[in-house]
Amino acid sequence: MAEPLSARLVRRFYDEVWNQADEAVAREILAADLSFRGSIGEERAGAEGFIDYMRKIHRAFADYHCRIDHLVAETASAAARMTFSGLHCQSLWGEKATGHTVTWAGGAFFTVRDGQIATIWVLGDTEALRRQLAGGG
Repeated sequence: MAEPLSARLVRRFYDEVWNQADEAVAREILAADLSFRGSIGEERAGAEGFIDYMRKIHRAFADYHCRIDHLVAETASAAARMTFSGLHCQSLWGEKATGHTVTWAGGAFFTVRDGQIATIWVLGDTEALRRQLAGGG
């Protein structure tokens, strides 16, 4: 049985958009009226709003990487358990850059409409991230 479109889009979203910072693919697979909530709690609207958020995260974390640990998909929706990581090289919340690789977990929920991702809602373990950025592991 073929993988649902929602699963293929989610894989492209993480493999090509996030992990390669490919803005052209973001504009291709994200709806113009996208509703997005990121793992650190920030909300953005539209593909361009998402791209602005992605740039912010990539500035704060060099070698930023998203790993899909588990993906469940239906025709028009998908959910993924994620691991996010990157080298903390610039302030995210006013802290000094640690120069250390940090890792945090997240869960992401997607809906698909007309062949594009229409909504993305991500909940990240920001407490674990904040502890690492403060030097507390």
